[in-house]
Amino acid sequence: MNRFYEAFPELEGTAPGTCDTGEADPPSWPPVPGEYFVLCEHKTAHVAVSTLASIVLAEELARLTPRELCMVGKTETENIGIEKVIQNTITNPSIHYLIVAGKDPEGHRSGATLLSLCESGIDRTLRVIGSPGRRPVLKNVTPEEVEAFRSQVTLVDMIGCEDAAAVVTRIGALSRSGHLSCSGKEFARVVKPVKISAVEVIRAEKVKKTELDKGGYFVILPLKEKGSISVEHYSNDNRLLRIIEGKDAVSLYRTIVANGWVTHLSHAAYLGKELDRAELSMKLDFKYVQDGA
Repeated sequence: MNRFYEAFPELEGTAPGTCDTGEADPPSWPPVPGEYFVLCEHKTAHVAVSTLASIVLAEELARLTPRELCMVGKTETENIGIEKVIQNTITNPSIHYLIVAGKDPEGHRSGATLLSLCESGIDRTLRVIGSPGRRPVLKNVTPEEVEAFRSQVTLVDMIGCEDAAAVVTRIGALSRSGHLSCSGKEFARVVKPVKISAVEVIRAEKVKKTELDKGGYFVILPLKEKGSISVEHYSNDNRLLRIIEGKDAVSLYRTIVANGWVTHLSHAAYLGKELDRAELSMKLDFKYVQDGA
């Protein structure tokens, strides 16, 4: 590939090693959002990388942008994280190799779970056979999607390696070993994109009218000089009921919720947002102005 681009620099950015099916790439790929980097110009590349719990490694690989890399991101959980890997892989038939590198998160063991998945699959309860993870049950993918993933991808074990240069070297070696051509005779495997199962997507709309919380309302006052946040709790007829003080947003809204001083979910969500903003204003030294409910 390197020699090809040296000989024909005007073709750099094309993918002579991939087969043109005549179909445009789906504009929505990858279909499942997550914390990963998609190298848009390399969507037909054959290698993807999971860096498990090593976020910095994912960022470094994305910065280096090796030509043979399609996408890279972390996989920290042995259930939802792996489900996202499966769904984003089987919807791109160009991906043939998945490198699993970086630090395997303790307890979750998502890297070891991926190895077990490719080796043994899942049982009738959708649990990954042989996984050492805490809850390796894949509830959001079908058995057919799991088998499509196992059939399409060769897993490459680099667990524990956080050396970006070493991963880049392996990416290049894997891409060269594929020997892919459009003749169809040299393909290691031929796959078609799989349509994944989907859940209903609901578009949030602006609420026209907010129902009054019978528990009253709150006035939030960051007290930077004291290093705390004061929350004044008023009844709906403007009578001060109590003052709650705390060092951080979490302890404040947990205290308020635990005592039943907020009765509407929407009001609780609003209160959590505003307390976070108030805490942030003290940390970053900006003026806090409470948003209208």
